[in-house]
Amino acid sequence: MPTAPRLSRRTWAALLAVALVVGLSVVAARKAVPYVTFSPGPTVNVLGKYDDKAIIRVTGHRSYRDKGAMRLVTVIPSGPSQKVSIPTMVFAWLDPDRAVYPRSTLYGKADTRQSVQQQSAAQMASSQDNAIASALGALHIPFVTKVGIASVEKGGPADGHLEPGDIIVTVNGKDVSGVTQVTSAIRPLPVGSHVTMTVRRGGKLQRVAMTTTAAPDDPKASAIRVSIQAAGYTFPFKVEVKLDQNIGGPSAGMIFSMGIYDVLTPGSLTGGKAIAGTGEIDGEGHVSPIGGIQQKLVGAQSDGAKLFLVPADNCAEALGGHYDPDKMRLVKVTTLDDAVKDVRAWVKDPKAPLPRCTR
Repeated sequence: MPTAPRLSRRTWAALLAVALVVGLSVVAARKAVPYVTFSPGPTVNVLGKYDDKAIIRVTGHRSYRDKGAMRLVTVIPSGPSQKVSIPTMVFAWLDPDRAVYPRSTLYGKADTRQSVQQQSAAQMASSQDNAIASALGALHIPFVTKVGIASVEKGGPADGHLEPGDIIVTVNGKDVSGVTQVTSAIRPLPVGSHVTMTVRRGGKLQRVAMTTTAAPDDPKASAIRVSIQAAGYTFPFKVEVKLDQNIGGPSAGMIFSMGIYDVLTPGSLTGGKAIAGTGEIDGEGHVSPIGGIQQKLVGAQSDGAKLFLVPADNCAEALGGHYDPDKMRLVKVTTLDDAVKDVRAWVKDPKAPLPRCTR
């Protein structure tokens, strides 16, 4: 009976090497890496409906409807608890429609799906309030801005008197509405002046007093060394934005504001065409950059947008996105007023000269 040939030492080494490579590949495929992936998400026409009801609803003021599309855009990130393997990361990196970012750029170490959803919902609510304020401001419809204390300088005049979260109601007996009114009530006073304030803290009104000091930028101007910010609004009529609860974050603010502006004005701002855009917005209509711009361009073009409004600080990144410039035009925006003016110009003439994104 013939004997089976013996394998040489070199053959055994080669087989062992192959087995090790296969084994390490299996381990690597299962091992999670500290990255997240971004994929294009769905778009939503804010001039349309959700659950058979208008997404933008106005009560107590005349509103108008048209057939245009004003699309907010979204991205789908891998979740805070979702494990991203090396193969998943590599395939996402090779896909021109997707992106890969370090996990730390999106999530904190203690973040969970629930905490991220709560934060996203809070950002969405704030974004909608700012969108209403900016739209009403652009239409010169008056409203009240609540002013809150953001921080108090340690050792400054307000230390021990004011606290972060306080809502300023009056300064020296006069009602104040808006950040500008508060600074205008204090800054012109002689340095060393006595200032009294009524603030709302924990639902109760409190009266506090302090003495001004010199402002950091002008030794002749008074300051109490606090930072203040818009802390909510009181509008003259009701504006609601109702969306799927899975859509959150602040990046739809600018397109919300455009949609609200359109609903509150006769005629079609979009000219019946499909427009998309993104960007965070503040109560005064300033547009700020957001994340995932390249993936948002993909979603917008896929859903038929012909014009995309890009925050100025996202322009360079947007130009590297996977979209067809012959099918969808990018326009750089910095404020709501600019965006409205540019959309109107584009509706009249799609080839009109508009602010372009440059690298």
